Amino acid sequence: VKVISVLEDNYMYLVIEESTRHAVAVDAAVPKRLLEIIRKEDVVLRAILTTHHHWDHARGNEELAQLFPGLQVFGADERIGALTHKVTHGQELSFGAIRVRCLFTPCHTSGHMCYFMWEDDSPDAPALFSGDTLFVGGCGQFFEGTAEQMHANLTQILGTLPKDTKVFCGHECTVRNLKFALKVEPENEVVKEKLAWAKQRDDEDLPTVPSTLQEEFLYNPFLRVTEEPVQRFTGRTEPVEVLRALRSQRDNFKKPKERPNPQAMLAFDWGLFEPFLEKK
Repeated sequence: VKVISVLEDNYMYLVIEESTRHAVAVDAAVPKRLLEIIRKEDVVLRAILTTHHHWDHARGNEELAQLFPGLQVFGADERIGALTHKVTHGQELSFGAIRVRCLFTPCHTSGHMCYFMWEDDSPDAPALFSGDTLFVGGCGQFFEGTAEQMHANLTQILGTLPKDTKVFCGHECTVRNLKFALKVEPENEVVKEKLAWAKQRDDEDLPTVPSTLQEEFLYNPFLRVTEEPVQRFTGRTEPVEVLRALRSQRDNFKKPKERPNPQAMLAFDWGLFEPFLEKK
């Protein structure tokens, strides 16, 4: 299986089965960009897996469903556009040799689903498409859920996957996540090394995704809630309370200067405002 990462407003992924040239998209938010890659790779789009209903993850579903009649759109939330198959926790899907296990991780949204993907008898490491639940060095905001839910997501559901699992998350926010991780654990050498690496990647306009689950346990504070330095930073010892305090601190961590709304910027890029801007 070949995974192509596409970074626009968020990460979209195209997973290609090499032998049949069939493909599955994850979080198809920018259809124009996705179509370019589908044409370039000369593949057939079989399905879309949507992690959650937010605009920057699901926006392209309707357009792609119109372009590809019979396209299957999977997700766990009725709010997902063009949804054809509502999936449940533990449900397994297959697209040729591509195998998928659906992992329900409510918190960022109440209907958030992650997708664990592998190919039978393949030497390649499996892949986790974690949407806005687990990031490189961080976790998603608790918009529609609780610290208890996120703790269960990270420890019982995602944290128990094979350690060599590659983590493909929803956004490129690694540098900022690791700056916060360094504030939490200033003595953690792995955090320092990963942050230096991520800054260099950022400078070169290169992605920091994927990481591996094994790595995440070494530098991601949200997976390290039982570690003494993380507990000391939060002033808590009970894991859920440590997680709750971490998320609260992360939400208030060096808020960036007021920047234009990314959705508004994308709307400009896509020419959505042009009808209003034309001179009368």
